[in-house]
Amino acid sequence: MNKVYICFPGGKHKALTMSYDDGREADRRLVDIFNRNGIKGTFHLNSGLFDDLRRVRPEEVRTLYEGHEVACHTVTHPTIARCPLPAVAREVLDDRVALEALTGRPVRGLSYPNGSLSPEIEAMLPACGIRYSRVVETTGGFALPENPYRWQGTCHHNHRLMELGEQFLALNKRQYLYLMYVWGHSYEFDNQGNWDLIEDFCRMMSGKDDIWYCTNIEFIDYMDDARRLRFAADNSFVSNPNAADCYISVNDQAPVCIPGGGFVRL
Repeated sequence: MNKVYICFPGGKHKALTMSYDDGREADRRLVDIFNRNGIKGTFHLNSGLFDDLRRVRPEEVRTLYEGHEVACHTVTHPTIARCPLPAVAREVLDDRVALEALTGRPVRGLSYPNGSLSPEIEAMLPACGIRYSRVVETTGGFALPENPYRWQGTCHHNHRLMELGEQFLALNKRQYLYLMYVWGHSYEFDNQGNWDLIEDFCRMMSGKDDIWYCTNIEFIDYMDDARRLRFAADNSFVSNPNAADCYISVNDQAPVCIPGGGFVRL
C-alpha cells in the first residue's frame, strides 16, 4: 500500500505564521518588514478603538494589511471572561461586521483580549463565525494546534525568538509537519527599542524553499481542506472535494498536487 503524507502547499513540511494584536501605529513599520522579507502576518484589530490616535486609521486598514489577514480582537478589548456571554458575542460579531466593512473580506479569526477566555466563550465562537482563536500561552515548540480555539503559539517575540528560529530552520525530518507561530504587539518594539530583533528574524527566515509563509486563517483553511481529501482504502487514488489544491507525498517521492475538484491515481 502507498505511504501517503499530507504536505503543506507546494509539498513543504514547515510553515511560519506571525500574529500581532491591537492595530497600533507601529504595525505600519512591522508590515513593511514583513513585506520586504516575504513574511505573512495576521493582525487582530479592535474596531471600536480607532479613535485612539496611537492606532492605525480605519481608512488605511484595507491597503496597509493587503496580503495579510485582518482578524478580530473584539470591539473594545474587555476582559471577556468577566463579561456576560451575550455581551461577548456582540463584541465579537460587531468587530467582525466593522472589520469586514473595512476590508471587504470575511473575518474569521480572533485573539482573546487580555488572554481572557472561558469554556463557554470557546464553545460560542463557531456560532459567531470564528474558526480559530489564539491564547497568550506559548509552547516553545513547533507542533500543529490540537484545538484551534485555544491556539498556542511557539513564542512571543521577546522570548527566545532567534534561538527558536534557528531550531526551526534546522528541522529536516520530512515525515513531520512543523509550524512556527510568533505573536506579540508591534508597539513593544518601540517601547523596548528592539526593532532589530524582528528585522533580523525576518531576514533569517526569508526565502526558504521548505517553508510555507501563511496567515493564521490560511493555515487553518488549508488543514481543514487536507482533512477533507478522500482516499481509497488502499491509498491507490484520492479525490479532492475542495476548491483549493492540496498536496501530498507518496512513498517519500516528489510531492503530488491534488487539484481542487480533482481526482488522482497514486
